[in-house]
Amino acid sequence: MKSLALFVGLILVFLSSQTEAKQTKKQGPTVSSQGTDCTQIKALSPHASSGVYVIRPHGVKTPFKVYCEMQADGGWMVFQRRSGGEVSFERKWAAYKKGFGNLTHDHWLGLKQVFTVTKDKTKTWTMRVDIADHKGVAAFAEYKNFRLGNGKKGFKLHVGEYKGDAGDAIRGADGEVDQNGYGFSTFDRDNDGCSPCIFGDIAQDQCTRVEGGAWWYSQCGSAGLNGHWHPFGDHIGYGSGLHWRTWNSHRMYSVKTSRMMIKATHV
Repeated sequence: MKSLALFVGLILVFLSSQTEAKQTKKQGPTVSSQGTDCTQIKALSPHASSGVYVIRPHGVKTPFKVYCEMQADGGWMVFQRRSGGEVSFERKWAAYKKGFGNLTHDHWLGLKQVFTVTKDKTKTWTMRVDIADHKGVAAFAEYKNFRLGNGKKGFKLHVGEYKGDAGDAIRGADGEVDQNGYGFSTFDRDNDGCSPCIFGDIAQDQCTRVEGGAWWYSQCGSAGLNGHWHPFGDHIGYGSGLHWRTWNSHRMYSVKTSRMMIKATHV
């Protein structure tokens, strides 16, 4: 009887290990090191490699996982990545607040997590946006003093000085409105700057219905990287798409890839 119980126990341990292995393979390798953010982890471990880390920002009870992009200039926390149409970004408010996707691939980290990290007043934050077109040409935009407001105010976007070669799409192209200072909108939570939004002679309830996905819209703006992903040959001429309209000469060009991430600077 004891031998039977031991055999059953070994089987259960084996099945449990297989389940954990599958989950690890799906999500990617997790590094056990813990810090308040990716920048601190990189500073403490200069040779740390890019991957999934556990962080616990100041004032947070429950740690959570993030993808840290470890570069020569520091550790960057990735909060958005797009490279294809496998993960749908047509999601409701609750999903954008909590996060979705695979941290090692296409994902949205979560508005709550980004707010939790950036509310630390002992640091300032730089946001970097990396985009590439369907020919492999890349560009970037960086913004100093990035932070998000709290959820009650729609996680309002705040960015400071811009630098880069992609153009300042957040503040607008060709006289379009400034998206800085506006709340985040999804198709079930309207925080944009117009009601209704007028496009030509057509009235729309909100920008997410025209631009697709979800974003910090304001009537509606030049930036929006959470729209519908379009493959090559089907990437020009759509109002919905991954747009950064200060970069490509065609206003309705949907980029192939995007990545948004933040890095801390101690003050």
